Amino acid sequence: MVNKLARDLIAHRAIEFGSFFLASGAHSNYYIDVKSAVTNPSLLAKIAKNITKTHDFDVVAGIAVGGVPIAVAVSLESGKPYAIIRSAEKDHGKKNVVIGDVKGKSVLLVEDVTTSGSSVLYGIEALRAAGANIDSVVTIVDREQGASEMLEKQGVRLLPLVTAHELMQR
Repeated sequence: MVNKLARDLIAHRAIEFGSFFLASGAHSNYYIDVKSAVTNPSLLAKIAKNITKTHDFDVVAGIAVGGVPIAVAVSLESGKPYAIIRSAEKDHGKKNVVIGDVKGKSVLLVEDVTTSGSSVLYGIEALRAAGANIDSVVTIVDREQGASEMLEKQGVRLLPLVTAHELMQR
């Protein structure tokens, strides 16, 4: 059975073939661009509905930049608050890495694409340092290159909506 969301991502040009260097430092012959695809409001709404109906949480959080629009859409769909995880601590103002109230709350972290898992690990550590309870990460696309195994060592489940393998079944 074909994953409908994979089909939608392909239709919104979320996968491109060529020669690319990824944030993880790895080289790839394809690039998954969920950030651009979710600028389409109907696709973003479909993703938010999928996440909201299948996961229970008190707060949804996203790492800047890719996870933030997803977290906002899930928040709007669910009526639950969201939090933003900055990519780095500020040197002015409150200097918070996490924006939003997560202390003592069950937080669902959302991400656009996972590869090695290093960026979601950063998010998990920031959330836990802020007092959040986190045991699940939903990623729109898992490139299936180690993120799931790395997060499992942290006691966190990676829950992909689509896998790279499914995107390749075009």
